[in-house]
Amino acid sequence: MADPEACAVLIVGAGPTGLTLACGLARSGVSFRLIEAAPGPRPGSRGKGVQPRTLEVFDDLGIVDRVIAHGRMAMPIRSTAPDGRVTLGGAVPEALTGRSDIPYPASLITPQWRTEEALRLRLLELGGAVEFGAALASFEQSDEGVSAVVVKGGETETVVARWLVGCDGGHSVVRKQAGIAFEGETREEVRMIVADVGVDGLDRDAWHIWWHEEGVFGLCPLPSTDLFQYHAVVAPRQDPELSLANMLAILERRSGRTDLRLHEPIWSSLWRANVRLVDRYREGRVLLAGDAAHIHSPAGGQGMNTGIQDAHNLGWKLAAVAKGASPALLDSYEAERRPIAAGVLAISNTRLQQVLERKDVALRRDASITQLDIHYRGSSLARDDRDEGALLRAGDRAPDATKLTTVEGERRLFELTRGGRFTLLRFGPAPAIGASASDLRTLHVVGQPTGPDDVADTAGHLAHAYGATERTLVLIRPDGYVALISDAGDASAVSDHLAAFS
Repeated sequence: MADPEACAVLIVGAGPTGLTLACGLARSGVSFRLIEAAPGPRPGSRGKGVQPRTLEVFDDLGIVDRVIAHGRMAMPIRSTAPDGRVTLGGAVPEALTGRSDIPYPASLITPQWRTEEALRLRLLELGGAVEFGAALASFEQSDEGVSAVVVKGGETETVVARWLVGCDGGHSVVRKQAGIAFEGETREEVRMIVADVGVDGLDRDAWHIWWHEEGVFGLCPLPSTDLFQYHAVVAPRQDPELSLANMLAILERRSGRTDLRLHEPIWSSLWRANVRLVDRYREGRVLLAGDAAHIHSPAGGQGMNTGIQDAHNLGWKLAAVAKGASPALLDSYEAERRPIAAGVLAISNTRLQQVLERKDVALRRDASITQLDIHYRGSSLARDDRDEGALLRAGDRAPDATKLTTVEGERRLFELTRGGRFTLLRFGPAPAIGASASDLRTLHVVGQPTGPDDVADTAGHLAHAYGATERTLVLIRPDGYVALISDAGDASAVSDHLAAFS
């Protein structure tokens, strides 16, 4: 990294969002500092659900195998109704299974601290690190950059950076000092006890949920640990105390079981329904991501995932601007991501209301929470010559494809596109690209591969996923979304589009 007192980006907050952003910058060779006020890694399962789209982000970052190794895909859900009727659910939607374009059709359950651990390890491999015990005290910004005062170990340091990114959670110091409004509501009547506890007498083969007249209660086994995540909705007149005695009393009342033994919580928290969204993601050279920009209900498992994808969207854009691209590229960050957060808020609020009304929503897994349908159609960064009825348009998530033959053997598309760079798919004769990003990789679809950039679409999965003809050109962004599609084979359109990013 560059001089420790000067960097391109100062990231405040080393949760999943800040770590994802740091990994993206590190692999692009952009200088940064990642500070975290806490003295060390935070404990707790917290955001334990990793959605399929986030797994694709982790695939791109090179950590998906590490994350999956400490989790469980498509965990069954055993739901007990007030009358004692037991239902087993949580099956993966049939529409998502067995598809070449979707490598991860189900969500993963893993403690959030495991996700952060995998991201920190990847950051170390990329040459970066978290500065724990370093708190942002204040900052000032100008047209050229940001000057921030950081306090660490009782010492004060001034850090100069070109941009400051607040990934510091719902109580964000960055957001407050930037004067960015956090609009929404706090629903005092909605609270939830969440804790990591040992449980004796309960099997770990499913997520156990009991629907009771006083509120829903659940125990979810946490893979790679001996613990369960305890979660219980607490009504206004109910006891929210985080003591072992109160938690056991809730368990016995709502589950009807007195044979289970709880151990003292390893970590616990009282969650309150504070549901908010910032009115803007940027103030000059200060940007927000993750919970600093939007707070969601935990119902549906969307909050952490949305923050990680904020960072994945922002990271390649900051890297491009740091290397000379127009600063206007950063305007697309809010334009693309804020509508996504607003939509996620609507989904999580609906699911929260269903939970409060004691409907068995936890039994259902559907495509709405996978985040695979997120798109940026209409973005200033999306361009194509297809009609509105086309299944795949610029701005859509770039689909995967399997059974691609290369000179090195069989590959899937995501293996060839990972690494944070643009990828151009050429389905016909090689066009002359007049301009290109320095990190552009071109994959030429041919009948028989002879060079390192040749791929044979052996099973036709690639052409099917992209609706391609023999002239089609597809430009895929570093964050795995389609930037451009030209069925006319317009090489100049590709050149012009790439010029905006370099």
